[in-house]
Amino acid sequence: MSVKSATSATAQPESSVLENRYGRTRATRTRDKRLLWGLGAVFAVVLAAWVAWTGLDGAAEKIEARDTRHTIIDDHSVSVTFEVSMPVNSPASCAVQALNESFTVVGWKVIDLAPSPLYTRSFTQVLRTTDLSNTGLIYKCWLT
Repeated sequence: MSVKSATSATAQPESSVLENRYGRTRATRTRDKRLLWGLGAVFAVVLAAWVAWTGLDGAAEKIEARDTRHTIIDDHSVSVTFEVSMPVNSPASCAVQALNESFTVVGWKVIDLAPSPLYTRSFTQVLRTTDLSNTGLIYKCWLT
């Protein structure tokens, strides 16, 4: 029995030495838990901030434009008809462009849209072009 007691007495310190050598002590486990909780908290804060930011973006006023028709008048002009849906009583501007066969811009004009009580309105704009165009369309609209 004295052999058993000697073996068990030496096994405990040897185990403790191995745990210290490979970083498996109570202090390292506590540190690892704190680190994981801290990273989880940072992730939760970033996620909450992102959700709030994207949610508030949906409240912004929006404007939508849709091309409805274009008519080639001659080699140096095109008529573009389009609809704009925007918040009522808000001024806006739209860039209208004309493109040729190779999709090069051959005509461009920025037009101002006056405020109106109507949500959706239709406009027709004649563009002067530097070359024969094969299409006319809205490039972009924005609230001013």
